[in-house]
This record gives sequence, C-alpha cells and structure tokens, in this order.
Amino acid sequence: MSERAFFDTNILLYMYDRRDPVKQERALSVFRSCVDSRSLVISTQVVQEFYVAVTKKLAVSGDAARELVADLCDLEVIGIETTHILRATRLEQRYRLSFWDALIVSAAESAQASILYTEDHSNGQKIGRIQVRNPLIPHS
Repeated sequence: MSERAFFDTNILLYMYDRRDPVKQERALSVFRSCVDSRSLVISTQVVQEFYVAVTKKLAVSGDAARELVADLCDLEVIGIETTHILRATRLEQRYRLSFWDALIVSAAESAQASILYTEDHSNGQKIGRIQVRNPLIPHS
C-alpha cells in the first residue's frame, strides 16, 4: 500500500465542478490514483461538508447528491469522535488553523495518513507529520 492520503472536501468537490475542467481533471486523477492504490481515506466531516456543498454550491439534486454520498461512504471513512475534537483544539492553537481545518488534520493523523490533499494550505506545508499537497496546481 502506498502512503495513506486524506482528502479534504474541496478536492472532492472539484471532481463534480464543470466550471474548471483543468481542476476537475486534476482532482479526478489524484482521486482515482488513490482509490486504485487503496490509500484514500476521508472522515465523516468531509462527507457531511461534501453533501452540503455539492447541493448548495454546485446545485446537484438531492437524489444525485445522496448517491454521491453513498459512494463516498463505501471508501474508508474515519468517524469523528471526541478524541478528534480535543486533538483539533490543540492543533488549532499550535498551527493557527481554523477549528474545522484542525479537525481534518486530527482525523488524517488518526488514519495514519501522511498526505492531506487540499487547496486550503500552502502546497508542501507540514502540519505535524502531515504534508499538504494541492493536486490542483501543476507538478504538485
């Protein structure tokens, strides 16, 4: 198995956002690669945020969004627990993250991921033992 990779919501959304075909293809490519290598992991927070954003921002119908969520739930999904929340409060302060971003990092750590695919932080940034990668920029 290759390095475990945690996906933030925004990368998943780009897979369905036809307004930027280049970013859409980059998101799809890294997603497929991680699914094929069985290295992809997400959290219940990501699934929840995805459902809200895909229906509100991308105007995907409720029925179609439920199917997409069901597909995501077939992946490895880390359930957010109280330990994640408490760890996120420490990460938020130490790395000056939003609480929600710190919760993503906390879940990624608990999944033993070494990569966080997101566009929310600087490409190559280290947050603890997690390295941020932005697959939407060339040569990331």
